[in-house]
Amino acid sequence: MTLRPLGDRLIVEPTKEDEITKSGIILPDTIDREKPEEGKVIAIGSGKLSENGTRIPMEVKVGDTVVFKKYAPDEVKIDDKEYFVLSESDIMAVIE
Repeated sequence: MTLRPLGDRLIVEPTKEDEITKSGIILPDTIDREKPEEGKVIAIGSGKLSENGTRIPMEVKVGDTVVFKKYAPDEVKIDDKEYFVLSESDIMAVIE
């Protein structure tokens, strides 16, 4: 099964990294922590419709690594893999 975002929505694969504490203890990504705020764009929608009916193209592209608002995404799990669905307006920056 695949996800195809609509409108100004995009699908982001969250960046999962093990966290190392100051004392050197590795906390695996399975530990209960806050949601990641960074991820890789894997699919984008066609863009938002303006009031006059023209399509506004997306500013991000597939493959971009983005930073987004912490509580903005909706979580979707497909084939035991977690993805986030969010609006382009929830993206704060592209990491270059």
